[in-house]
Amino acid sequence: MQDHTDFYAAGSWQPSQSGTTVEVVNPYTEQVLGTAPEADAKDVDAAVAAAREAFDDTGWADSPDERADCLDRFADVLDRRTDEITRLISSEMGMPVSLCRQANVQYATSMIRYYAGLARDSRDPEHRERLFGPGSVAVHHRPYGVAALLAPWNYPLVLTANKLAPALASGCTAVVKPAPETSLSGLLLGELADEAGLPPGTVNIVTGGGTTGELLVRHQDVDTVAFTGSTATGRRIGAICGESLTPCSLELGGKSAAIVLPDADLDEVVAALAFLSFGNAGQTCFGMSRILVHRSRYAELVDRMAALADGQTLGDPLDEATTVGPVVSARQRDSIEGMLSRAVTDGARVVAGGGRPGTQHRGYFVAPTVLADIDNSWEIAQQEVFGPVVALIPCAGEAEAVALANDSAYGLAGSVWTRDPGRGARIAERVHTGTFGINGYLPDFGAPFGGVKASGFGRDYGLEAMDAYRYAKTVFHPAAQEHTAHTSTDTKETRS
Repeated sequence: MQDHTDFYAAGSWQPSQSGTTVEVVNPYTEQVLGTAPEADAKDVDAAVAAAREAFDDTGWADSPDERADCLDRFADVLDRRTDEITRLISSEMGMPVSLCRQANVQYATSMIRYYAGLARDSRDPEHRERLFGPGSVAVHHRPYGVAALLAPWNYPLVLTANKLAPALASGCTAVVKPAPETSLSGLLLGELADEAGLPPGTVNIVTGGGTTGELLVRHQDVDTVAFTGSTATGRRIGAICGESLTPCSLELGGKSAAIVLPDADLDEVVAALAFLSFGNAGQTCFGMSRILVHRSRYAELVDRMAALADGQTLGDPLDEATTVGPVVSARQRDSIEGMLSRAVTDGARVVAGGGRPGTQHRGYFVAPTVLADIDNSWEIAQQEVFGPVVALIPCAGEAEAVALANDSAYGLAGSVWTRDPGRGARIAERVHTGTFGINGYLPDFGAPFGGVKASGFGRDYGLEAMDAYRYAKTVFHPAAQEHTAHTSTDTKETRS
């Protein structure tokens, strides 16, 4: 049991004023793993005030080399404590350690170092020639200030790092609110920040549920908001930010389609879908949960996907041999089972899985499930399941496959499988998503990641992620001062 009564702010642990807590339940044992404070308005005020003071009074925004060094030390600490972090996250939300070690910790440390490099190599301001009149223009990229970062539970560390790293690299200070299901690993970040020697107030952490999150998003001293999570919550956050004109970045749900053309290498397809459809028990925003298959290969792929599902190893997430653990909560399992029941009523054919596995007598397990003969208009093909469930949909040709892929409220990810890369590239142009893969799919932290339509707006990863945390400030220099403008040594203007 890890029972926490404090939140992290101003470089120290501070007792929560709320007197209430959230429970973190191990989804494999179904036992309470620990508790965390449910931050109230006073707690949120204290965390935001610490971030504000660190931004306004310490010179953090104007010290890119210091920021880069801090990020590098933070990554070093994560490296040293990889096993501890991995086991805690796996115990909190059920991700198998073999996946968690790589997808959460190792990917996060590499990403943090990437943003350290961007901070250190900054060439700000950017000088441009005026298009009208004499003189020149200097474009400075200035941090917004205090960033509110709301992270989800499904990849809790890496999806915190993909906001925290660019926020700090840009010169912002941050208040992080982890999902309630992964509050313990969220609070551990405070300990890691201390160990890395991050200046007090640059990183602050409050825990709690939706009420805590709304207090943070609404706070008058928050200058920008970044959120990853459900579309419903994203709409709520977007509406709140719209009222106050607070910039926000929203990475929301997905219902991604994998298009399998007649010439596809099915060995390659099935090998990739082991993770893209069933990895992390299907709790992946870009997961390929719709498979659009040409009719000439449909029956063969249905059989192979059924074998793939049946061949997964379910069990204890802390066992290196486990490939599919439980879903995060009883509520999530109930939601998935309800969608499966309605899919069968609609006419889906269950060819693998379909409910709770008989081999597991505890834990919130859903058997890896393959549904065939799906109509794209059904709920199971239109709504995000967020479980180990894949729907196979037959199609007559390329044009129909593209139309079906685009017939979705979401637009986060997608893929196409073909032996003709040129054909794949043409299909990639026609599918309306923020990211897309040809004969594979894996986000890269050097390239922007995000969606369109109900999958949100703004981008994580890449240089583009920093746009959520800084704004362009244009300074017009007259011709008489043009030489001075290009050779200024003012640290605050040239290195921020």
